[in-house]
Amino acid sequence: MATAFVTHPDFLLHDTGPFHLERPERLTAIERALADAATAHPQLFRHLNRIEPDIADLSSVTAVHDALYVEAVSRWCEGGLRRLPTGDTQISRLSYQAALRAAGAGLAAIDAVAVGKAANAFCAVRPPGHHAEHEGGMGFCIFNNIAIAARHAQRAWAMQRVFILDWDVHHGNGTQHIFEEDPLVFFASIHQWPHYPYTGATWEIGEGRGKGYTLNVPVAAGAGDEVYREAFEKYILPAAHAFAPDIVLLSAGFDAHHDDLLSGTEVTESGFSDMLRRVMEMTDACCGGRLVSMLEGGYHVETLGRCTVRHIEMMLERGVET
Repeated sequence: MATAFVTHPDFLLHDTGPFHLERPERLTAIERALADAATAHPQLFRHLNRIEPDIADLSSVTAVHDALYVEAVSRWCEGGLRRLPTGDTQISRLSYQAALRAAGAGLAAIDAVAVGKAANAFCAVRPPGHHAEHEGGMGFCIFNNIAIAARHAQRAWAMQRVFILDWDVHHGNGTQHIFEEDPLVFFASIHQWPHYPYTGATWEIGEGRGKGYTLNVPVAAGAGDEVYREAFEKYILPAAHAFAPDIVLLSAGFDAHHDDLLSGTEVTESGFSDMLRRVMEMTDACCGGRLVSMLEGGYHVETLGRCTVRHIEMMLERGVET
């Protein structure tokens, strides 16, 4: 079965200004690396199903974000504002369009997996999303793409139990904030601590009915493959198996890599591959392999290209096996 690769030229229209780390070159580096990989392994990459997503409908976006905030983003971009008033995120006139399209990528990926068009899916999007909270964006993020995808899986496809894993080097505060009282969405994050956005302590385990459905595994600067492997075996995978999700969503930031400019952790390309292998084994056991992976961080563009393409290759290999 195919792997869906969901992306769109609109993501290059989000203009963060010169010298910004979250820049269009991140996606062009992925496309270059993909083209090289497809030339080297044409038989494997013939199973890659490219999908250009629609712009997300506003009802899907407001399922996780305040409607006044969503309308304000449109107004701020149209008015030429260069930074979100809610946080440290650069915007441009076309950022609203790009952000709605990034949210739409998650919807398209969920749909492709739900109907059996793809065994799994990877979304190469920008702006990223996991820092965006209910009422505002921050940390390079405007709308929370992974949260919007999770609600869509529940509302459109009755995949009620959603497990979200975030391995970006930065804690996914927005995703945690949106779902912290929801017992049907389990949010697990492994991230550098202390580090931006200075949330994600071990004692943050959810609130109210959602207490016990948030898992934070902070790691120190210098943590590498072995620390991450131990965290998966001891905390993350047991929690996922116990939760028994209907689908798994992955906030796949590659900025925990030792080359990255925004991290102090030392994960290697082999380490990311090992984490994905373990995630796919878990999805096979829990939910028929249903996995949607969404790009978050990763700011050393050549390393991002290599890590992303290996990620996609592994998803393709798993899809072909099913």
